[in-house]
Amino acid sequence: MIKKSVYIVAILLLASCQYFGLEKKKNTDEKPIASVHNSYLYKKDIADLIPENTTKRDSVLLVKSIIYSWAKQQLFRKKAEENLTQKNSTRYTRLVQDYKQGLLVNGYKERLVKQQLDTVVFEEEITKYYDLNHQNFRLNEELIKIKYLHVGNDILDKKGIIKLFTSKKYADLIALEDQGINFKGFNLNDSTWVKVEDVLLKNPKFKEILSRKLLKKTKFIQKEDSLGLYLVAVKDVLKRNDIAPLNYITPTIRQMILHKRKLELIREIEKTLINDAIQNKNFKEY
Repeated sequence: MIKKSVYIVAILLLASCQYFGLEKKKNTDEKPIASVHNSYLYKKDIADLIPENTTKRDSVLLVKSIIYSWAKQQLFRKKAEENLTQKNSTRYTRLVQDYKQGLLVNGYKERLVKQQLDTVVFEEEITKYYDLNHQNFRLNEELIKIKYLHVGNDILDKKGIIKLFTSKKYADLIALEDQGINFKGFNLNDSTWVKVEDVLLKNPKFKEILSRKLLKKTKFIQKEDSLGLYLVAVKDVLKRNDIAPLNYITPTIRQMILHKRKLELIREIEKTLINDAIQNKNFKEY
């Protein structure tokens, strides 16, 4: 399966290269490994597509796959060129030129942005942005602050585990965490918002015995079945369409602030570019 994936990736890489569609003249210093009409493929063209430490057998198979993909692309290109009308040919040429120009311009902009963009976002900025726009941050899933524990039936001191779990003392929480290696599943940090869906995915049994109660605040739930003991405490709940809490939405806000900065920086770069061109008389309107 891994080898097959490597082949597919290499072929996709080649398909994206400029080998497809470039006319190559015969090179007297190097013998081509394949040719289609007046296009030639050389070893150096595919050297970077062969992963390191590839066995000789796998390398031969990979090269053969690449050659056939290259040949098919060249043959289709030739047929397309023969069957294109002059109008369509001109349109495709223009599209290719526009695409190439767009790649160059966007690549240059991204490079400038990477060099100049201030990526430091202070907590005060995030809080201010949240205060001004919090009504726009509505949840599309349920969130809970939850503490849970699942231990097997072979646990020796169930009463002791329950006592530590229900305790509000920090020392008892640490003592419980120290026994984590003996638990089938647990989360003892109830200060962080998590998706109910994620809790249920990690603990399928919760769907059967606790799912309804997970959406209600409760100090303590205790259930037992053939797989062991379940202890759950739901500290807080947020339903769908409730306003998302700041600490949950912080990463999203940070990205939104950076995106806004990026757009402003690009506009400033474009403005400077135009002004410089006008000042240097490289840009004129007629």
